Amino acid sequence: MALKGLLSTQALWLLVLSLQTSLGSDKLRLVNGGSPCAGRVEIQHLGQWGIVCDENWDMKDVEVVCKQLGCGSTARVPDRNHFGTGTTGFWLAAVVCHGNESAIWDCKHEGWGKGTCKALYVAGVICTGHIQPRLVAGDNVCSGRVEIMHGDTWKTVCDSQFDLKAASVLCKELNCGAALSVPGGAHFGEGHGLIWTEQLQCEGKETSLISCPRTLQVNQTCSHANDASTICSWFTGFRLVNGSARCSGRVEVQVLGAWGTLCDSRWDLSDAYVLCHQLNCGVAVSTPGGGHFGKGNNSVWGYKFHCNGTEPHLGFCPVTALGAAQCSHDHDASVICSGSNYTKFLRLLNGESQCDGRVEISLSGVWGRVLDDQWDMDDASVVCKQLQCGAAEKAYHPRKSERGTGPVGLRRVQCAGNETHLTLCNTTLPETVQAGITEDVGVVCSGSRQIRLVNEAGHCAGRVEIYYQGIWGTVCDDSWDLADSNVVCQQLGCGHAIEAAASAHYGEGSGQIWLDDMNCSGNESELWECPSRGWGQHDCRHKEDAGVLCSDFMDLRLVNGGDCAGRLEVFYNGTWGSVCSNLMTDITADLVCKQLGCGNGGDFARDFAYGEGSGPTWLDHVVCLNQHSSLWQCPSDPWDPQSCDNRAEETHIICSERKVNSTQTLLNKCPNSTSCTDKEKLRVVEGKDRCSGRVEVWHHGSWGTVCDDSWDMADADVVCKQLGCGAAVSALGKAAFGEGTGPIWLEKVNCKGTESSLWDCCAEPWGDSKCYHKEDAAVNCSGATQTTASPLRTDLPHRQPPADGRRDMVLIVICIVLGAVLCLVLIILGGQVRSARALRREFRRYSNPFSEAVYEEIEYNQMRKKLEMLGRSDSYSEDSVTKLQYYTGDSEEGNDPGSVKEALSLTEAVPEEGYDDAGEISTPEYYPVSSQSDQAVITNSQESDKYRGSQKGWNLHSLSEGTDRDDPFLPNEDTGYDDVDAGSRTFSG
Repeated sequence: MALKGLLSTQALWLLVLSLQTSLGSDKLRLVNGGSPCAGRVEIQHLGQWGIVCDENWDMKDVEVVCKQLGCGSTARVPDRNHFGTGTTGFWLAAVVCHGNESAIWDCKHEGWGKGTCKALYVAGVICTGHIQPRLVAGDNVCSGRVEIMHGDTWKTVCDSQFDLKAASVLCKELNCGAALSVPGGAHFGEGHGLIWTEQLQCEGKETSLISCPRTLQVNQTCSHANDASTICSWFTGFRLVNGSARCSGRVEVQVLGAWGTLCDSRWDLSDAYVLCHQLNCGVAVSTPGGGHFGKGNNSVWGYKFHCNGTEPHLGFCPVTALGAAQCSHDHDASVICSGSNYTKFLRLLNGESQCDGRVEISLSGVWGRVLDDQWDMDDASVVCKQLQCGAAEKAYHPRKSERGTGPVGLRRVQCAGNETHLTLCNTTLPETVQAGITEDVGVVCSGSRQIRLVNEAGHCAGRVEIYYQGIWGTVCDDSWDLADSNVVCQQLGCGHAIEAAASAHYGEGSGQIWLDDMNCSGNESELWECPSRGWGQHDCRHKEDAGVLCSDFMDLRLVNGGDCAGRLEVFYNGTWGSVCSNLMTDITADLVCKQLGCGNGGDFARDFAYGEGSGPTWLDHVVCLNQHSSLWQCPSDPWDPQSCDNRAEETHIICSERKVNSTQTLLNKCPNSTSCTDKEKLRVVEGKDRCSGRVEVWHHGSWGTVCDDSWDMADADVVCKQLGCGAAVSALGKAAFGEGTGPIWLEKVNCKGTESSLWDCCAEPWGDSKCYHKEDAAVNCSGATQTTASPLRTDLPHRQPPADGRRDMVLIVICIVLGAVLCLVLIILGGQVRSARALRREFRRYSNPFSEAVYEEIEYNQMRKKLEMLGRSDSYSEDSVTKLQYYTGDSEEGNDPGSVKEALSLTEAVPEEGYDDAGEISTPEYYPVSSQSDQAVITNSQESDKYRGSQKGWNLHSLSEGTDRDDPFLPNEDTGYDDVDAGSRTFSG
């Protein structure tokens, strides 16, 4: 019986063990912490997951959890519910560990599922092995400076310890798609604090960085100037489907793991060229539409790529999706690439497109330079033909700064012009002759012709510029109209023309003016197909540069609440309109505020918080994701002026920050501002004036410097010209004006010198620099450039919609006319007042001359004393007579001693207090005085008037000149007036 009971007990234990085995052993995990080494503590017991209550939870309990999971030791004991409460029940409560237990359930506790545990008291853990990555200071959450939380501290990563494989894992972990690039040199600005001292050795297949092997770098000498960055793309795959060969087919794009097609109306040859190059399929030959390679069966993406053809990957091209029209699989985009071996072995570098630049050839798998000191158009024709870039327009030798530095592939190529590829040309020359050939060669093919709109936010409005023969130039506004503008808009895929702008409305260009007297019908596919004077033939200046506003130009604003709060409106088809709020999330509000330079966060306001709109309601169902960097990338319903059911659906947003009205702040918001120009993104600092100093450029939200590698006078010329500082005097390196801070944005800048902006020059990719700030480039310019352009254009605010612009112009014209009329009235009144004063003064002079004479005599007391002395003398000497003439102001001519005696007798007749008595004399015609005495008196009177007039700001001399000789106050028979006038002029002159 005892044996049977023992067997029964053993059988029971076996049953319990087998049940526990079937349900699985106890497990431990950390949830919602971003990595396996941080999060909410959860235990699986009897097949069910449950939490651990944080009652008495301390460092020793955390230590046991970290060791059990292989996550190192305790980094921090987080606050209760730091990682959320979860939705399961609890397993353990009142846990008390000593720190040396091997599992958390080995610690003292109240039993499985026993005790009391408040639902909001959940234990969490952060271990030293915790690694959580993030990207900061980028355009969105999928680009920026790499930072890793190791334990409880965020640290930056050195660019030498972070490669593309690690970036691929990072992008996947952040759900950001594929890694595009890993720019170093603090591409997104320098971080702060600690720098991570371990090197990641990822294979690229891992799902998180914590899974990658790591090695400790003990002797690390990295600084924040070398902070690593990553740019991810939510486009995770590209392929050509259903074609006859690998390099042709229907275009399909994978977006965060989901495949879909593109619409043929939003796909062009420049986009196709980038895709062919990306897939190693040569160059794009054509882009057939209409489902040429069959219909797809997945989504049709609304994305539109805006490539120029030189990008290495479609992920580098700007993308828009907002308001895209619906598209069916009947219009799936396709591409046929050349796939030719010939094109694989030839390329053009440092050009503005895939069809111009310095020639390089690949022989035996190595890219080499082509050197030829007799390079001509026949040779260039073969290159253009091989690259399927049209006809040759120019054969040239690159300037020194553009020459290659690698191995040489070919020397002295002699082509007839009909060869199909360069290696078929004659290259057989003696080695002695070849050794002396050192000139690199370049070509410009007709396929390089481009058109663009510049000096406005977005690519669908701005000054018209054409790239021809390797040079950007403008178009003159003579005869410029909507038909011409319409060709430009259609060529750029920007809809139709809204406005044909003239008189350098979008700023003056520089350099070449390519076309004039355009006369398009509107049906041409390219602007240079229109009738005109011909290339380079014009009679214009840059103040006549033409511009265009296209219907697809978009802008953004908040109204009725200031710059950073208000009703959301977008500009489209030439009109501002509202945006409906259906399906919008906080991500959209944050993105709008960031795009407007109003901080990184925003909230939705109540309905009608900023009034009711009156224009169209352009958009609805706008869905933005964390991966998007602007509102333009967010998918939505198609453009519709009646998108909202009612005005209550309009979107109202309040941003977290406010703009500050200062010059510095204006520059800081430049990348997101519609008024920002290339000139505002460039500056020179630390110099003696605004035209000398260290060169700095604005990119990705911060100022950075330019490396002096390859920096020469051509580069400096472009900088000086762009700043309006004349020509370059010197191109300086080695931090001539001191070392900068922050990122080094550009390296190996190669300008031709003819570019209108530094942004038009060739250079290494943004932030892809291995330089130090001791190599910062600088310039000395000759000084400010004088121009005949209107000074109003430089500081012109952002262009308003056309209707408002016309209204403002009418107001300005009215103000000018009224101002001119007012000025004319004031001038007439001023003249009348001045004439009246002159007449009044002349009247006083002629009506009471002796009063004026005696008044002057008070100021000339010395003369009166002399006269009195002479009057008391019995006889006069010749010398005395001369002195008397001097003091009375008479000249020697026309005077004699008799006249002097007459003056003396007059002096004797004047009493001592003669001023009062002089006032009793009434009119001059009844006083018998000689012409000489009259001249002397009036001359002194005029000097007195001149003195008094000067006190009031009037020129009495001018008044006397303007007085008519037949003044009614002067008797006609009095001939002494001429003598008075002559004396007056002599005295005052």
